[in-house]
Amino acid sequence: MNQKRLYKFYLFVVLGVILVGSIGMALAYSYQDELPSIEEIYNIEPAVVTRIYDIHGELLQKYHYENRTLVPYSKIPAHLIQALVATEDDHFFSHWGVDWRGLMRAVFRNLFSGFGSGGGGSTITQQLSRMLFYDREISLERKIKEALTAVKIERTYSKNEILEMYLNTYYYGHGAYGIETASRTYFNKSTEALKIEESALLIAIVNAPARYSPVNHADRALNRRNYVLSRMEDEDYINSKMADSLKHLPIAIDFSLDNSGEAPYFTEMVRQYLVEKHGEDEFYGGGLAVYTTLDAGLQRIVENSLIAQVDSLQQRMERRRHLGNPEYSVPEYDSSGNIRGYRFKEVQGAFVAIDNRTGDIMALVGGKDFRKWKFNRAVQAKRQPGSTFKPFVYMAAIGSGMHACDILYDTPIAMTIPGSDVWSPRNFDDEFLGAMTMRKGLTMSRNLIAIKLLQQVGVDNVIATAKKMGITSPLTPNAALAIGTSETSLLEIVGAYTSFANLGIHVEPRFILKVVDRYGNVLEQSNAATRKAVADPAETYIAVSMMQSVMDDRQGTAVSARSRGFQRPAGGKTGTSDNFCDNWFIGYTPQITAGTWIGYDDKTSIGYNQAGSTNALPIWTDFMIAAHENLPVENFVEPAGIVHETVCQDSGKKATSGCPHIGDEVFLQNQRLEDWCPIHKGRKGI
Repeated sequence: MNQKRLYKFYLFVVLGVILVGSIGMALAYSYQDELPSIEEIYNIEPAVVTRIYDIHGELLQKYHYENRTLVPYSKIPAHLIQALVATEDDHFFSHWGVDWRGLMRAVFRNLFSGFGSGGGGSTITQQLSRMLFYDREISLERKIKEALTAVKIERTYSKNEILEMYLNTYYYGHGAYGIETASRTYFNKSTEALKIEESALLIAIVNAPARYSPVNHADRALNRRNYVLSRMEDEDYINSKMADSLKHLPIAIDFSLDNSGEAPYFTEMVRQYLVEKHGEDEFYGGGLAVYTTLDAGLQRIVENSLIAQVDSLQQRMERRRHLGNPEYSVPEYDSSGNIRGYRFKEVQGAFVAIDNRTGDIMALVGGKDFRKWKFNRAVQAKRQPGSTFKPFVYMAAIGSGMHACDILYDTPIAMTIPGSDVWSPRNFDDEFLGAMTMRKGLTMSRNLIAIKLLQQVGVDNVIATAKKMGITSPLTPNAALAIGTSETSLLEIVGAYTSFANLGIHVEPRFILKVVDRYGNVLEQSNAATRKAVADPAETYIAVSMMQSVMDDRQGTAVSARSRGFQRPAGGKTGTSDNFCDNWFIGYTPQITAGTWIGYDDKTSIGYNQAGSTNALPIWTDFMIAAHENLPVENFVEPAGIVHETVCQDSGKKATSGCPHIGDEVFLQNQRLEDWCPIHKGRKGI
């Protein structure tokens, strides 16, 4: 080349550089208002998965806009970076965001082929720019904006940071966003554990996740993976011998979709709370770590028990009922709106367990199938608690000065309740047993005893007692309140029963211990239980003693818990609402309070004589046996101010040597018995 021609060549190059620079400056100026701001560039934060954990750190559920887990550059193997650079941008480490030669080739292809038919020429940084800030429209204008934004990204971040962002941001198919989730999805391993051929496959997928899916298109995925290996060989990242060896390996994946989803009713309750408090974007994209009170192992036990019990009851109901009976069946319709058949209504159930010391919700079941029914019956449903409300009546009676051995009469009464006809309440067994102690009335769950007791101590007193113990629902001030006609939720009444278990200390139920954002900042934390003294410990101890008789007395309605294997000191109460619509059992030990509800959603009767002891108590028992397996045996500690007397069960007075039916009874120290049994003659002071 002569000197003149060489001069012209250099002049052309210089003018070309000036022209390209001028065009670049002009484009940058003309598009500057349409490009991401410096602040947006500085604050690139891909949406990250929020995870909900149980009290032991076991994953319960994941929520996300995009299923992504961030992995730092230090955890990304070198061969994965090499595969990416070799395949997508072999000049990555030498350019400053734009490969102008590649870009000009793409521009000329677009010019001569028509916009939309060219493509290519994008660096890794440009691809990241497009992914973060632009749609997938193929046009010259988008290419220019993409390039200008790539330059801004390169001026803001290091090469390693850009590679980290790229791998963490891209979609790899089958719901996997980011390299860590992709590694878990396709190989069931972390990113840092990937082999070379596995890294090559994941980079192969990036180009077109659907087309190169190793799950659906293994041959295409194999060919594309081998292309990536060839590019790694071309760039001297691997030698030809290794490349050939790796290319002969078949596609080997350990594919698993993320199906995590424990305790769905509980995690949905957590989700609703956090969305309301922190907003949807923070919850679904903020990468929160939510540590809850739930025990996943116990949750699984009670879920299995509840489903088995409910299914057993369902089968019994279906054997006894005619399909098509409008009370127990619902029609199914075809596309024209015509009835094509019937199916039986489905019995439902719910369960809640609370740690008495902390208020932690240890387990919560809101129904038998969250996929079909999202309604949380443990929290949202309001049902008549039936006889599980009676302990509040008895607690009010103790507070008003009555003794557990006072004699009451299980005899018929009739009364008028405002807005209804004359009411003649009955007992569960339609019988009346006459005189009995107050303790026996609770033990055997006699409705007439509870109603007369409420009339004696006053409905306002009963309502006040229930409210201070933890009942928050409206309570109708009439005599029927004594047998649980005012509706409550299961969580509410289980929470109120902790006031018995804690001898007058109410603990507020809680379900979240700590919420941490993606950077480790604690957004909220529950450091201590919310405990409040609501009743006199000695008075509560007497009520607890009476509720223990429900489980320990051979005539107690919950004595079957003992035959089922639960032998810990415990108290509780069965419940069956009007017309056998609801079955309940709420019970507690010094450590845990738990409750079960069984019934139909529309309050259809479960059937005559279907009781809480039959359908609800077995679930409670299964849970409590498991929950106490590794806990020490504890008794309810007798507080100061309690005294004991031997009492005649027939007269309710201090027993003489001639009393045939006697028992130990507990009293407040300032209300101990003075009178001796007037029925049986004998020596006093036995």
